[in-house]
Amino acid sequence: MKYLIVGLGNVGPEYELTRHNVGFLTLDRLADQKSLQWEINRLAFTCSYKHKGRQLFLIKPTTYMNLSGRAVSYWMKELKIDRSNLLVVVDDLALPFGNLRMRPKGSSAGHNGLKNIEEILGDNSYPRLRFGIGDNFPKGRQVEYVLGRMGNQELGELPEAMDRAIEMIEAFCSIGIAQTMSQYNQ
Repeated sequence: MKYLIVGLGNVGPEYELTRHNVGFLTLDRLADQKSLQWEINRLAFTCSYKHKGRQLFLIKPTTYMNLSGRAVSYWMKELKIDRSNLLVVVDDLALPFGNLRMRPKGSSAGHNGLKNIEEILGDNSYPRLRFGIGDNFPKGRQVEYVLGRMGNQELGELPEAMDRAIEMIEAFCSIGIAQTMSQYNQ
């Protein structure tokens, strides 16, 4: 069985520790834990490893957030991966920082990366792991907040939340989405 795990984020040093890049950061941590090397490929940085007999392909799109669907669609076709074996790791304003929630489908909730994936795949029925970034910003300052660097408290809580996200990613691939949701969703 093959799985495509997509971490959403923006490329470039100015985005590295921003809240919008928790998808990239989570996959970077997973790659570090497995001693994987990212390679630059078509539309994405890629690497892969085996977990419990399953092949996990990790990608970080190089298309910028708003065009993430191009990379997702390309790699699903290239690797012949079924939509049910796709998992998108995405930041979510509606969840408190570090809270994680897996869903089999759902709305983009205004998230431009999810919106583009939805447009290109034709609907919103693909699994996603929502990584809470909180909503601690004044009215009208959402973009600044999302693209802003995390504060010290968030950076302190981040490793533990990313480790839980990694557990959920591997559970998704080994025990399936239903069991993973019942075991891990907060």
